Amino acid sequence: MTSNAHPRRRVLGGLLAAGTATLTGVSATTASADSPAGSGPKPTIVLVHGVFADASGWNDTIARLQKAGFPVIAPANPLRDLAHDSAYVSSVVDTLTGPVILVGHSYGGEVITNAGRGHANVKALVYVGAFAPDEGESALQLAGMFPGSELEGALLTRPFPLPAPLPDGTRFGIDGYIDPAKFHDVFAGDLPHSTTRVMAAAQRPGSVGGLASGSGVPAWKSLPSWFVIPTADKVIPAELQRFMARRAGSTTVEVRGASHVVMMSRPDVVVRQILAAHRATR
Repeated sequence: MTSNAHPRRRVLGGLLAAGTATLTGVSATTASADSPAGSGPKPTIVLVHGVFADASGWNDTIARLQKAGFPVIAPANPLRDLAHDSAYVSSVVDTLTGPVILVGHSYGGEVITNAGRGHANVKALVYVGAFAPDEGESALQLAGMFPGSELEGALLTRPFPLPAPLPDGTRFGIDGYIDPAKFHDVFAGDLPHSTTRVMAAAQRPGSVGGLASGSGVPAWKSLPSWFVIPTADKVIPAELQRFMARRAGSTTVEVRGASHVVMMSRPDVVVRQILAAHRATR
């Protein structure tokens, strides 16, 4: 029988059906990755990257978690402003059934601190060389609390057009990048130069306005948390991370000599902390 539906409507209907199937697939995947008998489904691990990076920084972590039977999602963090970025990650969690563990690197820690609220299925937070702000704190504010960060002297900025002018008439925001000549030493000193040259060229900038945004009520006040602290971090000093971890009551492991991108140089340690969070909250 010939359909009388407008071709565009048929296409839109197909896209909606595909979207529904995709969401169903996510739920099914989450529910089917079972732990040993009696312990229920394994949690979906949601890995949130930070500024100057993208989700590929989690590749080795993802491979290890998948080998262990965990469903994993590493969404693209928009890196525009904290409220929007957190709402985006929260919307990803909305599509998941079963338990969830949120893992954040760097600025991604701020995002999970906010995105973790309001989800009964989020069981734990894991901070990896990350910010864990309290209410009202921003990344820029926290970065200046302790000495040791070399980020400020390595930053390059570029303007970008805003979708709409701000109330004061401002039409451009400011994106921050790490100077490629300083990227290795500041961001990833324990990785090969051949790797960091590619990372520097492909880095995703973060909005300076977003980094200056105050955080909301922190999810770590109501959820258990774990911390991986790289002791040679030149972006977020180890002493600052220790302060935030103590404040949040986090279970902490330190990785001696590791750089800011500890999930790339020591994914084994990061995975162990995620597994510790799973064992403690299942």
